[in-house]
Amino acid sequence: MSASETDPFALFSSQHYIQMETSRWAKARPLPAAIRLMTSTIALRCDGCGQAASTEHIAQRLRRLEWTTRYRPVHISTLVLGAFSPQEERDFLYAPSGEFHGEAALLLDALGISPAGKAAEMVHTEFQRAGFFLTHVLECPLDKDAVPGSEGAALLAQRVQPMARRIRRSLKPKRVVLISQALGPILNKLLALELGCPVVLDHGRLFEFDGPAPGNSVARLREALTSPGGH
Repeated sequence: MSASETDPFALFSSQHYIQMETSRWAKARPLPAAIRLMTSTIALRCDGCGQAASTEHIAQRLRRLEWTTRYRPVHISTLVLGAFSPQEERDFLYAPSGEFHGEAALLLDALGISPAGKAAEMVHTEFQRAGFFLTHVLECPLDKDAVPGSEGAALLAQRVQPMARRIRRSLKPKRVVLISQALGPILNKLLALELGCPVVLDHGRLFEFDGPAPGNSVARLREALTSPGGH
C-alpha cells in the first residue's frame, strides 16, 4: 500500500475538497446563492491549517501536498516537525525546483545531504530513503496579513491535537524532531500528548531553524542524529 493510500490527507482533490466543504456549510446554514458565492472564500476553512481557504490557498495546499506525499517513506524513521509551511516555495523542501533555500537548506545540511550537482528528485529520494519525512503543524504558510505571534500561536494551538492524532495513527514515526521556535507556545501541550514515539529536543529546548542563530541548531541537530541511539 502506498503512502498516499494510508494517509487521508493525501486523498483530496481540489474539486472534491471544495464540494465537500461547500456542502458542509450549505447544510449548516443555507444562504441565498448570491451570498454563498460572495462569502465562500471567507467561510471555508483549510483542513491543513484552519485558515480562510481561498481558491489560491487550496490550490497551493494541494500542490504542496502532492509534492510531499510523493516522497513520504512507507516506514518513517524520523519525522521532522516545523510550525508553519514556508512562505516561499524555494524554502519548501519538497518543491521540485530544487533551489533549497531557508528551512530546506538548513535541514539538508543538518542531515548531511548535499544537493550540489544533484537534481531535486535525487535529493528528495535520498531524504526519503534515509527514513526522514518533513511536515508542519500548519501545513500551509501563515497568511501574510496574520500577526505571527498572536494569530500564529492561536492557530498552532488549534492544530496541535489533530497533528498529534495524525502522528500517532497515520505517520507512526520512530521519533519526532521539533525544528521551530514558533512551536514554543504549544511545546508542553505537544509533549503531553501521546505521540507513540520519543521527541528529540536540543537539551530540553527546540531546535530553532527559524531563530536568530539557525546554524547553531543545525550543528546540534546533526550531533543529536549521529549520537548513539540516533538515526
